[in-house]
Amino acid sequence: MKDTLLRESQQLGLSLSDEQLSLFCRFGEELLKKNQVMNLTAITQPQAVASLHFADCLALLNIEDFRNKQVIDVGCGAGFPGVPLKIGEPSIRLTLLDSLQKRILWLKETLDGLGVEAQCIASRAEDFKAREQFDIATSRAVARLNVLAELCLPFVKVGGCFLAMKGSAAREELDEAKHAINILGGKTEKIAEYQIGEAVHRVVVIRKIKQTPTQYPRRFAKIKQQPL
Repeated sequence: MKDTLLRESQQLGLSLSDEQLSLFCRFGEELLKKNQVMNLTAITQPQAVASLHFADCLALLNIEDFRNKQVIDVGCGAGFPGVPLKIGEPSIRLTLLDSLQKRILWLKETLDGLGVEAQCIASRAEDFKAREQFDIATSRAVARLNVLAELCLPFVKVGGCFLAMKGSAAREELDEAKHAINILGGKTEKIAEYQIGEAVHRVVVIRKIKQTPTQYPRRFAKIKQQPL
Protein backbone atom coordinates (compact mmCIF):
# COMPACT_ATOMS: atom_id res chain seq x y z
CA MET A 1 0.00 0.00 0.00
CA LYS A 2 2.75 2.45 0.98
CA ASP A 3 4.79 1.99 -2.21
CA THR A 4 1.71 2.32 -4.42
CA LEU A 5 0.58 5.50 -2.68
CA LEU A 6 4.06 7.00 -2.81
CA ARG A 7 4.28 6.35 -6.55
CA GLU A 8 0.75 7.60 -7.29
CA SER A 9 1.17 10.76 -5.19
CA GLN A 10 4.48 11.56 -6.91
CA GLN A 11 2.78 11.18 -10.29
CA LEU A 12 0.22 13.74 -9.08
CA GLY A 13 3.07 16.07 -8.10
CA LEU A 14 2.30 15.72 -4.39
CA SER A 15 4.85 15.14 -1.66
CA LEU A 16 3.84 13.04 1.36
CA SER A 17 5.97 12.72 4.49
CA ASP A 18 6.75 9.40 6.14
CA GLU A 19 4.27 10.32 8.86
CA GLN A 20 1.52 10.96 6.32
CA LEU A 21 2.27 7.70 4.50
CA SER A 22 2.11 5.87 7.82
CA LEU A 23 -1.26 7.45 8.62
CA PHE A 24 -2.63 6.41 5.24
CA CYS A 25 -1.44 2.83 5.76
CA ARG A 26 -2.97 2.65 9.22
CA PHE A 27 -6.27 4.08 8.00
CA GLY A 28 -6.24 1.61 5.10
CA GLU A 29 -5.64 -1.29 7.47
CA GLU A 30 -8.52 -0.18 9.71
CA LEU A 31 -10.76 0.24 6.66
CA LEU A 32 -10.09 -3.26 5.34
CA LYS A 33 -10.38 -4.80 8.80
CA LYS A 34 -13.78 -3.20 9.45
CA ASN A 35 -14.90 -4.00 5.91
CA GLN A 36 -15.01 -7.67 6.90
CA VAL A 37 -18.02 -6.97 9.13
CA MET A 38 -19.41 -3.71 7.66
CA ASN A 39 -19.91 -2.77 4.02
CA LEU A 40 -17.46 0.12 3.62
CA THR A 41 -15.77 -0.52 0.28
CA ALA A 42 -15.90 -2.91 -2.68
CA ILE A 43 -12.17 -2.32 -3.14
CA THR A 44 -10.36 -4.84 -0.94
CA GLN A 45 -6.79 -5.06 -2.27
CA PRO A 46 -4.38 -2.77 -0.36
CA GLN A 47 -2.72 -1.51 -3.54
CA ALA A 48 -6.11 -0.72 -5.07
CA VAL A 49 -7.17 1.13 -1.90
CA ALA A 50 -4.01 3.23 -2.17
CA SER A 51 -4.66 4.05 -5.81
CA LEU A 52 -8.44 4.16 -6.27
CA HIS A 53 -9.33 5.64 -2.86
CA PHE A 54 -6.35 7.54 -1.47
CA ALA A 55 -4.62 8.89 -4.58
CA ASP A 56 -7.95 9.59 -6.27
CA CYS A 57 -9.00 11.81 -3.36
CA LEU A 58 -5.59 13.47 -2.95
CA ALA A 59 -5.84 14.67 -6.56
CA LEU A 60 -8.33 17.31 -5.38
CA LEU A 61 -5.43 19.13 -3.70
CA ASN A 62 -4.23 20.03 -7.21
CA ILE A 63 -7.63 21.42 -8.20
CA GLU A 64 -8.38 23.81 -5.32
CA ASP A 65 -6.34 25.38 -2.52
CA PHE A 66 -7.41 23.54 0.64
CA ARG A 67 -4.93 25.17 3.02
CA ASN A 68 -6.63 26.34 6.24
CA LYS A 69 -10.05 25.86 4.66
CA GLN A 70 -13.28 24.81 6.34
CA VAL A 71 -14.28 21.67 4.39
CA ILE A 72 -17.40 19.49 4.47
CA ASP A 73 -17.51 16.04 2.86
CA VAL A 74 -21.18 15.34 2.10
CA GLY A 75 -22.19 11.68 2.08
CA CYS A 76 -18.67 10.73 3.10
CA GLY A 77 -19.29 6.98 3.40
CA ALA A 78 -16.06 5.42 4.63
CA GLY A 79 -14.39 8.85 4.67
CA PHE A 80 -13.79 9.66 1.00
CA PRO A 81 -12.61 12.13 -0.08
CA GLY A 82 -12.47 13.89 3.31
CA VAL A 83 -10.04 11.71 5.26
CA PRO A 84 -7.34 11.51 2.56
CA LEU A 85 -7.64 15.29 2.06
CA LYS A 86 -7.17 15.89 5.79
CA ILE A 87 -4.15 13.59 5.98
CA GLY A 88 -2.69 15.15 2.84
CA GLU A 89 -3.36 18.74 4.01
CA PRO A 90 -3.54 18.72 7.85
CA SER A 91 -4.51 22.41 8.06
CA ILE A 92 -8.01 21.56 6.76
CA ARG A 93 -10.82 21.93 9.32
CA LEU A 94 -12.86 18.90 8.26
CA THR A 95 -16.49 17.93 8.78
CA LEU A 96 -17.53 14.44 7.71
CA LEU A 97 -21.28 14.11 7.08
CA ASP A 98 -23.12 10.85 6.47
CA SER A 99 -26.64 9.63 7.17
CA LEU A 100 -25.53 6.21 8.44
CA GLN A 101 -24.67 6.46 12.12
CA LYS A 102 -22.64 3.24 12.32
CA ARG A 103 -20.27 4.51 9.62
CA ILE A 104 -19.86 7.83 11.41
CA LEU A 105 -19.21 6.07 14.74
CA TRP A 106 -16.53 3.93 13.08
CA LEU A 107 -14.94 6.99 11.48
CA LYS A 108 -14.88 8.92 14.76
CA GLU A 109 -13.36 6.02 16.67
CA THR A 110 -10.79 5.32 13.95
CA LEU A 111 -9.75 8.93 13.41
CA ASP A 112 -9.49 9.55 17.15
CA GLY A 113 -7.18 6.55 17.35
CA LEU A 114 -5.03 7.92 14.53
CA GLY A 115 -4.94 11.43 15.97
CA VAL A 116 -6.68 12.85 12.89
CA GLU A 117 -9.04 15.70 13.85
CA ALA A 118 -12.46 15.81 12.21
CA GLN A 119 -16.01 16.63 13.17
CA CYS A 120 -18.04 13.48 12.45
CA ILE A 121 -21.78 14.13 12.00
CA ALA A 122 -24.51 11.51 11.50
CA SER A 123 -27.25 13.38 9.63
CA ARG A 124 -28.93 13.70 6.29
CA ALA A 125 -27.49 16.65 4.38
CA GLU A 126 -30.78 18.53 4.22
CA ASP A 127 -31.17 18.25 8.03
CA PHE A 128 -27.70 19.47 9.03
CA LYS A 129 -27.89 23.13 10.00
CA ALA A 130 -24.63 24.67 8.82
CA ARG A 131 -25.74 27.00 6.07
CA GLU A 132 -22.98 28.76 4.12
CA GLN A 133 -20.33 27.94 6.75
CA PHE A 134 -17.80 26.13 4.56
CA ASP A 135 -15.14 27.22 2.10
CA ILE A 136 -15.30 23.92 0.22
CA ALA A 137 -17.87 21.13 -0.07
CA THR A 138 -16.88 17.80 -1.59
CA SER A 139 -18.81 14.72 -2.55
CA ARG A 140 -17.95 11.45 -4.24
CA ALA A 141 -20.33 8.96 -5.86
CA VAL A 142 -23.42 10.03 -3.89
CA ALA A 143 -26.05 11.09 -6.44
CA ARG A 144 -26.46 12.68 -9.86
CA LEU A 145 -25.23 16.24 -10.00
CA ASN A 146 -28.65 17.90 -10.26
CA VAL A 147 -29.60 16.26 -6.94
CA LEU A 148 -26.17 16.62 -5.36
CA ALA A 149 -25.95 20.36 -6.05
CA GLU A 150 -29.04 21.02 -3.93
CA LEU A 151 -27.58 19.00 -1.05
CA CYS A 152 -24.10 20.56 -1.17
CA LEU A 153 -24.21 24.17 -2.43
CA PRO A 154 -26.24 25.47 0.56
CA PHE A 155 -23.27 24.60 2.81
CA VAL A 156 -20.81 26.71 0.79
CA LYS A 157 -19.94 30.34 1.53
CA VAL A 158 -20.16 32.86 -1.29
CA GLY A 159 -16.74 32.73 -2.93
CA GLY A 160 -16.22 29.11 -1.92
CA CYS A 161 -16.63 26.08 -4.14
CA PHE A 162 -18.26 22.68 -4.49
CA LEU A 163 -16.10 19.87 -5.92
CA ALA A 164 -18.19 17.00 -7.29
CA MET A 165 -16.12 13.90 -8.07
CA LYS A 166 -17.62 12.29 -11.15
CA GLY A 167 -16.78 9.67 -13.75
CA SER A 168 -17.12 9.47 -17.50
CA ALA A 169 -20.65 10.96 -17.42
CA ALA A 170 -19.49 14.21 -15.81
CA ARG A 171 -20.35 16.44 -18.79
CA GLU A 172 -23.73 14.79 -19.30
CA GLU A 173 -24.56 15.28 -15.60
CA LEU A 174 -23.39 18.89 -15.75
CA ASP A 175 -25.65 19.63 -18.72
CA GLU A 176 -28.53 18.13 -16.74
CA ALA A 177 -27.66 20.20 -13.63
CA LYS A 178 -27.04 23.66 -15.15
CA HIS A 179 -30.46 24.99 -14.16
CA ALA A 180 -30.12 23.72 -10.59
CA ILE A 181 -26.62 25.16 -10.19
CA ASN A 182 -27.81 28.59 -11.33
CA ILE A 183 -30.84 28.62 -8.99
CA LEU A 184 -28.70 27.52 -6.04
CA GLY A 185 -26.19 30.35 -6.47
CA GLY A 186 -23.44 28.47 -8.25
CA LYS A 187 -21.45 28.93 -11.44
CA THR A 188 -19.55 26.13 -13.14
CA GLU A 189 -15.85 26.93 -13.50
CA LYS A 190 -14.57 23.79 -15.21
CA ILE A 191 -14.42 20.04 -15.37
CA ALA A 192 -10.95 19.13 -14.12
CA GLU A 193 -9.38 15.87 -15.32
CA TYR A 194 -6.58 13.77 -13.86
CA GLN A 195 -5.28 10.27 -14.37
CA ILE A 196 -5.10 7.45 -11.82
CA GLY A 197 -3.46 4.41 -13.37
CA GLU A 198 -4.98 4.04 -16.83
CA ALA A 199 -8.27 5.77 -15.98
CA VAL A 200 -9.20 9.42 -16.42
CA HIS A 201 -11.12 10.85 -13.45
CA ARG A 202 -13.16 14.06 -13.47
CA VAL A 203 -14.19 16.71 -10.96
CA VAL A 204 -16.88 19.32 -11.62
CA VAL A 205 -15.77 22.61 -10.02
CA ILE A 206 -18.69 24.87 -9.09
CA ARG A 207 -18.03 28.32 -7.58
CA LYS A 208 -20.60 29.86 -5.20
CA ILE A 209 -21.30 33.36 -6.56
CA LYS A 210 -24.43 34.26 -4.59
CA GLN A 211 -26.37 33.03 -1.58
CA THR A 212 -28.62 30.00 -1.97
CA PRO A 213 -32.33 30.91 -1.67
CA THR A 214 -33.65 29.98 1.76
CA GLN A 215 -36.17 27.42 0.46
CA TYR A 216 -33.30 25.10 -0.53
CA PRO A 217 -32.45 22.38 0.21
CA ARG A 218 -35.86 20.77 0.13
CA ARG A 219 -36.65 17.40 1.70
CA PHE A 220 -34.70 14.63 -0.02
CA ALA A 221 -37.82 12.84 -1.26
CA LYS A 222 -38.85 16.07 -3.01
CA ILE A 223 -35.35 16.66 -4.42
CA LYS A 224 -35.25 13.15 -5.84
CA GLN A 225 -38.82 13.29 -7.16
CA GLN A 226 -38.50 16.74 -8.74
CA PRO A 227 -34.85 17.74 -9.30
CA LEU A 228 -34.36 21.41 -10.09
